[in-house]
Amino acid sequence: MIRVDQAGEYGATRIYAGQLAVMGDRAPHSAEIRAMAEQEAGHRAEFDALMARRGVRPTALQPVWDVAGYALGAATALLGPEAAMACTAAIETEIDRHYTRQLDGLEQAGDDPELTDMVRRFRDDEREHHDAAIAAGAEKAPAYPLLSAAIRFGCRTAIRLSEKI
Repeated sequence: MIRVDQAGEYGATRIYAGQLAVMGDRAPHSAEIRAMAEQEAGHRAEFDALMARRGVRPTALQPVWDVAGYALGAATALLGPEAAMACTAAIETEIDRHYTRQLDGLEQAGDDPELTDMVRRFRDDEREHHDAAIAAGAEKAPAYPLLSAAIRFGCRTAIRLSEKI
């Protein structure tokens, strides 16, 4: 659980890095993207520390998520600010589902309050990112339904692979 969540937060930082590399600081929504990127970096730092304390190894796919995340961010930013926001909305939809499933299990087990608290806090942040992306025009992106579906599928696939490798 910790490995896959850290991989997701790592991937998010790379997506935002790719978007900001293309969009710069003056593009529409770049300040929002920078703020979300900083929050994701904080999430990643907390998971990095938890991994170190608990002796959890990162996914072997981290180099892939490094390149894939950056490429996804850059590609969506090249399509325009709405597509960058569509990427955020799609990713956060899947991460909300992922974290909610984890929370259900963690709360039922009741044996890891530290991880439960982290997942709950981060899920709530991801929901805010989703809502901000929708408010910023994510659904106005070119071919939004197709773009969103493709990104959501990729996110689900990355989660499954990170759970195993």
